[in-house]
Amino acid sequence: MLYRISCTEMDALFAALSETKTVYLPADREDGQASFVKWTEGTALSNRLNTVRSAKDFFFPQIQPLARFRREGQKIEITDLREESEDFVIFGARACDVRSFEILDRVFLADPVDTSYQTRREHAAIVTMACARPEETCFCTAFDIDPAKPADGDVRAYIADGYCYLEPLTEKGETLLAGAGECLEESDGAAVEAEAGRIRAILEKLPLASLKPADNREKELDVFNSPKWEEMASHCLGCGACTFVCPTCQCFDINDFDSGHGIERYRCWDSCMYHDFTLMASGTPRLTQKERFRQRFMHKLVYYPIRYDGVFSCVGCGRCLRKCPINMNIVKVMKELTGVRPAGAGEEA
Repeated sequence: MLYRISCTEMDALFAALSETKTVYLPADREDGQASFVKWTEGTALSNRLNTVRSAKDFFFPQIQPLARFRREGQKIEITDLREESEDFVIFGARACDVRSFEILDRVFLADPVDTSYQTRREHAAIVTMACARPEETCFCTAFDIDPAKPADGDVRAYIADGYCYLEPLTEKGETLLAGAGECLEESDGAAVEAEAGRIRAILEKLPLASLKPADNREKELDVFNSPKWEEMASHCLGCGACTFVCPTCQCFDINDFDSGHGIERYRCWDSCMYHDFTLMASGTPRLTQKERFRQRFMHKLVYYPIRYDGVFSCVGCGRCLRKCPINMNIVKVMKELTGVRPAGAGEEA
């Protein structure tokens, strides 16, 4: 079943959904970019391609309090600081970001299960928005993601002809749209099919349209020992920007600090590109930027596929291409080391 609502009436839809769930959507910022925010009346859905940071924040927050330890004499009081997740809706995530949740699932839902991540996933309903204007840095199709007809999430959405079209993909999605009450009206699929065709025509013309990563699971050592790592890594600043905007990076650190009211423990994102990553009393296992650079891309393109039946730990969102200050990104690594079909134009990517 396909539903639609006028784009001028979107506030009514968000208000109806927010009666039972907290609604988050991408909204424009003063700096011209977009970030996910909690919906309040008047908050407009951004039409930008993607948010600065990905939607993984909802399940794997950048900073997450874990526990507080307070000592009185011989007694230690331990307080769990993790919060029970509310029911919430992520409205307008792109297909690349939503596919990244599956990649994170394989890590955080494997034994032993990260119960905080699991709870957040169970409480979320996801509305995946088709990409009306894919950009030159996009290459999600290299990983079999269709931004013209997203297959992941609970509801698939399109903006076309002044309407927002919504199609439930799961039982959770059907329940979500049923809660919208009389806001939605039934529709045929003509406008959606036309919009999907228009998007695919754009995708075919993108510089990275023909990009396809090679399966190098059987060549792990050959790729690892390639002399090309030295040259590529020599340009890397080790700033970690690529890891912080990446929707599939899952490295984290756990720290304790004295709050003045006890010792608080929290989890925060970390980056394998940092020189003190996995630092131990004996030192760090990767002493050079080359080793750290290699680790990041080997994990994305070789190690993760080895462990998870050929699935790559990249969704082609293009954020690292846009954010890297020296333009050394995963596309260049794929071309140089792991083998791809010619990408035609876009060598500057």
